[in-house]
Amino acid sequence: MTDNQETPDAEDTAPSPSGSTTLPLRPQCERLSSNKSSVCSRSYFVVVMVFFHVYIINVIALLFYVHYSSGQDDATRSHDAPSSNHQSPGSGRPPSKPESLRDVSLTRIEGIRVGHVQKVSLVPGKVHEMRTLSLKPLLFEIPEFLSDDECRVVMQLAQLKGLMESQLMVQEGQEELAKELNLSPEEIFNLLDINQDGQLQLHEILTHSRVRDGIWLTPENLREIYTGLKADKDGNGLLSLEEFRRLSNDAFQRFLMQQGVKRSQLVRNSRHTWLYQGKGAHQVLQDVKARVTRLTRLPPTLVDLSEPLQVVRYEEGGHYHAHHDSGPVYPETACTHTRLASNTSTPFETSCRYITVLFYLNSVEGGGETAFPVADNRTYDEVSLIQNDVDLMDTRRNCDKSNLRVKPTKGTAVFWYNYLSDGRGWVGEQDEYALHGGCVVTHGTKWVANKWINIDPDYQRQARYQQLVSQQPEDEDDEDQSVNPEIQSSDIHQDL
Repeated sequence: MTDNQETPDAEDTAPSPSGSTTLPLRPQCERLSSNKSSVCSRSYFVVVMVFFHVYIINVIALLFYVHYSSGQDDATRSHDAPSSNHQSPGSGRPPSKPESLRDVSLTRIEGIRVGHVQKVSLVPGKVHEMRTLSLKPLLFEIPEFLSDDECRVVMQLAQLKGLMESQLMVQEGQEELAKELNLSPEEIFNLLDINQDGQLQLHEILTHSRVRDGIWLTPENLREIYTGLKADKDGNGLLSLEEFRRLSNDAFQRFLMQQGVKRSQLVRNSRHTWLYQGKGAHQVLQDVKARVTRLTRLPPTLVDLSEPLQVVRYEEGGHYHAHHDSGPVYPETACTHTRLASNTSTPFETSCRYITVLFYLNSVEGGGETAFPVADNRTYDEVSLIQNDVDLMDTRRNCDKSNLRVKPTKGTAVFWYNYLSDGRGWVGEQDEYALHGGCVVTHGTKWVANKWINIDPDYQRQARYQQLVSQQPEDEDDEDQSVNPEIQSSDIHQDL
């Protein structure tokens, strides 16, 4: 019986017609004839070798995968990708080449809801409370961000360096820009005619004049100019194309110069300076920068390569009409801080300030609030900002009509995002709700400081910029200034 049971088992070990081999759980080759024993040995050897080669191939594939993954991580940590593990700008290690958009995301703090309070750790041994003030824009307030001593030191350093006028009485260079663009009166008219109704309303001209000349004209002022230049013949406050031709830039400028421009008519009435925060700067300035880095949760390199700290003083009557810290970025525009790395020539530049951090260095006796005219509005419409001669952007007359006002309190910081997210962890479109301004100071003096974090919405331009800066020697200030125009502005006076 035993032999009859073993024979079929031995036959089962032979190769099948399809080429596959079926092995018993315990091959008993020793009980077979020499011919069948040879077949069993060869079959067993083939199976073992197949399994061995599969194992070796798997090991090699695993090694390749580990090596490839490590290479990607190293590349992501290089200078051309904004991450928290960047090498310092002055190191001699060559940065990697920015070939494609890597999986890099910017940390963005959630506001949750208006009034929500979050606990944040910014300095050792102390917990700050961060309160959400609005969701459009995403705006937060942090009391006691700076100590009294830190506020005093920043103001003293600014005074020691010297403050300059924040705005000239009449800006120059606009005619050259118009000539460079070679725009006809018809093209300019169509650009200004926002609602494309074939006529220019007062607010459409006002917006243009404020951007072009830096002079804040009221509707009443503009009517006076129309009369003086005899532009609006029918006196209806609307300009047709033919009437607009009489309102040339030269005539507009000459009229303003003849009438004289008061400081109260400027878009901004203040004095300011820039304080360097890099290596060798005053310890308080370096501490403030480090605290901003922890607050925003952004890679230190992005903060380091941003603008210096701007300190601003508003005397009684000082103000700053509503504006955006950053402008929309179109294909024909370039960010100021990455302009030299964009490899394009364009007459249009804009400040790409992803985040604004505003510090109040003193408590103001009267006025001086930071106003957000359209914060948390359901919709944003530029045309509706001026209705029935009520100009929501006018911080001298209509601050009380703003949706949100933040009272200056010594040591308090507020910060907001000037751009939305692109949905993939990078900079998206401009947040138009971030419109803000400084209300007129009615009593006393107002001191504030601004820390802007510059990030180009175009990832590749930002990567090229960081790569370019990383190649500049730390001890050659002239080369560093040629790379970053914003930093150059801080070197007009001696850096502190």
